[in-house]
Amino acid sequence: MEKYRPVEFVFEGAAGGKYSPSSLQNIIKAAALKAGIQKKTTMHTLRHTFATHCLENGVDLRYIQSMLGHSSSKITEIYTHITTKGFDQIESPLDKLDI
Repeated sequence: MEKYRPVEFVFEGAAGGKYSPSSLQNIIKAAALKAGIQKKTTMHTLRHTFATHCLENGVDLRYIQSMLGHSSSKITEIYTHITTKGFDQIESPLDKLDI
């Protein structure tokens, strides 16, 4: 951030402004290749990964919905099918009753 001093976007093209979709895809493909990832990797993959990590770290689904710009919670709920991390730590409010 200090070296490049972006004006509008965190990652900006050489002439400033946002990267083109094809430039972003090329950057992602090169990074995946360098990391040894064999699967097809796209910007959408990064969105899914971001949302899944947020969910696994306890971020409320409504916040994830807002961050991703989904108009319907049904779209965001797709991410709940990706992970089961932390499900074993969920306590039922009924378990806290002293009966």
